[in-house]
Amino acid sequence: MPDLSYEIQNGRLNGTLIAGTDEAGRGPLAGPVVAAAVIIPQHIPKKLAAAINDSKQLSEKKREELFPLIIEHCVYGIAECSAQEIDQINILQASLLAMKRAVEALSNKFSDERRVLSNSASPLISQLSTLLVDGNKAPVIPNVKTIPIVKGDSKSMSIAAASILAKVTRDRLMKQLHETFPHYGWASNMGYPTASHLDALTQHGITPHHRKSFGPVKRVMSGE
Repeated sequence: MPDLSYEIQNGRLNGTLIAGTDEAGRGPLAGPVVAAAVIIPQHIPKKLAAAINDSKQLSEKKREELFPLIIEHCVYGIAECSAQEIDQINILQASLLAMKRAVEALSNKFSDERRVLSNSASPLISQLSTLLVDGNKAPVIPNVKTIPIVKGDSKSMSIAAASILAKVTRDRLMKQLHETFPHYGWASNMGYPTASHLDALTQHGITPHHRKSFGPVKRVMSGE
């Protein structure tokens, strides 16, 4: 289970602001890549802290239960890169850009979240110091130390919380897109290259939400 070891190593107990970030949706053929960034407050409810885990280890029902609790008790930012941006700059760079945008959304909340980030005995440090990043690459963010952590969503509570927000946000979005494009099964496959999704691509062609730079989509476009 993830804990706060990485956060503590980087000064959490001294009032330093430390966020974790993760993304959802690198592998699908359609839809955006979504990232979230989360700061765990000093006084998070114990029951919530014990429940936060890598989103891949949680059921959809559990992720949905945790989503509003994380939003209520933590400081967070959520952002995305569109399929068009993914095609322009590649999925790795789009994932890093979505993370950067999530951190920028997080920083905008500092002034509104003093009660969450600080306690009565400790003034708020109004600048993010360190960003823990899931994976082996990290976005470049001025004046912020970034620390990539392989399998960070199973090690850092901040990253795990971000993974839940990113996953739930993206799944909800794909279910909404399914209402307009029902042939592709996005409500269940979330845009991943399942057999039914690939069959639908062949039968119905691509949509504006498909990633044209991804192999299966490119092959449909070329008539292979």
